[in-house]
Amino acid sequence: MSSAYTISSNEMKALEMNAEYFGISPIQMMENAGNAIAREIVKRFTSENTHVTILVGTGGNGGDGLVAARHLSALGYIVKIILVGRESNIVLESVKKNWKAIQFMVESVEIVKVYDSTLIPKIECEIAVDALLGTGMKGALKPPILQAVQAFNKAQCFKVSVDVPSGLHSDTGKVVNECVTADLTITFHRIKPGLLKAKKYVGDLIVADIGLPKEIETRVGPGDVFFINKPRLRESHKGDHGRLLIIGGNEIYSGAPTLSALAALKVGVDLVYIASPHKTAHDIASISPNFITVKLDGEHLSSANMLTLKQFIKKVDAVVLGPGLGLHEETIEAVKKLVEIVEIFKVPLLLDADGLKAFSEIKHMVNVPLVLTPHAGEYKILMGKSLPKNFKKRVKAIGRAARDVNGVILLKGPIDIITDGKRVKVNEIIHNPGMTVGGTGDVLSGIVGGLLSQGIDAFRATIAGVFINGAAGDFVAQEKGYHMLPTDIIEWIPKVMDDPMSHITVRRF
Repeated sequence: MSSAYTISSNEMKALEMNAEYFGISPIQMMENAGNAIAREIVKRFTSENTHVTILVGTGGNGGDGLVAARHLSALGYIVKIILVGRESNIVLESVKKNWKAIQFMVESVEIVKVYDSTLIPKIECEIAVDALLGTGMKGALKPPILQAVQAFNKAQCFKVSVDVPSGLHSDTGKVVNECVTADLTITFHRIKPGLLKAKKYVGDLIVADIGLPKEIETRVGPGDVFFINKPRLRESHKGDHGRLLIIGGNEIYSGAPTLSALAALKVGVDLVYIASPHKTAHDIASISPNFITVKLDGEHLSSANMLTLKQFIKKVDAVVLGPGLGLHEETIEAVKKLVEIVEIFKVPLLLDADGLKAFSEIKHMVNVPLVLTPHAGEYKILMGKSLPKNFKKRVKAIGRAARDVNGVILLKGPIDIITDGKRVKVNEIIHNPGMTVGGTGDVLSGIVGGLLSQGIDAFRATIAGVFINGAAGDFVAQEKGYHMLPTDIIEWIPKVMDDPMSHITVRRF
């Protein structure tokens, strides 16, 4: 099956976060999942004298099993629940609510609590349901889950797994020490890649709908930030989390590259270099001791600076080119050469502002991860044509342009459109009128450039950057109204990255 029909565990988690952000609660999704499990069992077995044993874990997969238990019991099946783990380990609110609901069903559901492997009973029934782990499996199974899986496999009955057989890595299909062998696996929304690689554990495969509309997959949300966040290991060294070079600034616009650099540092980039004409670089260096400035000869970027810049391009992980750059004739020629250099060293590149306008002179397919960030006026200069007014036609036009340059285009506007020609996301929620202040685009470039330097896919970095920038602006608006500065937005970047779902408190529909 095509990868277009699959979804990784992290992608699914991000999608569920976005669904919650747009008003579809976790308990709604859990109810739909549990109901889907019950429906598939009803298709295959009558309820008369049919015993169903459901092994539930303490996470979301277990919550799906609890909902299925409630539905099956209501339909006349004889239901037994085996909770594998302690009640105190149930932390998700949606699972807590479903566990509470099942407690009152003392006449219709038998509940067995297993917090030790020695307490696991023999499974005797017509149908056994594995709702232990799902996509939450990481590494080898441990007691008492390990023994629960072993008991499940020994049962002489029809076996059903919820989402993913417990013990199977949902993305790779690998099994470390033990795995449920199911006759039927009911997965949700889309197929997890590992299911296609380990069919002997999966049995028949059903994809069940849990009520996620197609629009959820094309909207920017907090899940897109969750997806790109990487843990910082204790043994990390300087530079492990990105080196970024920002090329920009002139005698008038020293603030633009400065704002991009500040934003990149707040994203968590280890080293940010700002390359600017000599006097401008001195001015930037005086603003903050956090900057490393590269002082270029001359009053503006020119081909004479290539040797200096080449030394830095070959040792950084991404380049942002354009903030405050200016459009001198020599600068346009220099941009052409810089694009060639980043291609030689295969360094991801973000082009913004004057960098976009200069690139319009040489527009061609670039062979490195590339992000272009035009507004409608810049897009017209860049591509030599205006965008259609019809939204669907506009999306298609931008998609064609993205394929032509082999990059990601972020069209900034009342509704942001982000596409790489294959994938499309739009942002129509996270905007506020205060962000018309000059410099917010430079902040966005610094955020996206910083994520590129950390090895994030260009499309993923761009959609996450759009959310981070917009959500930070909304927090500022909540705190100060629309009297904001771009530096105010920068201060909120860590909050949004650490807790992207917190924006749900300030979003506006």
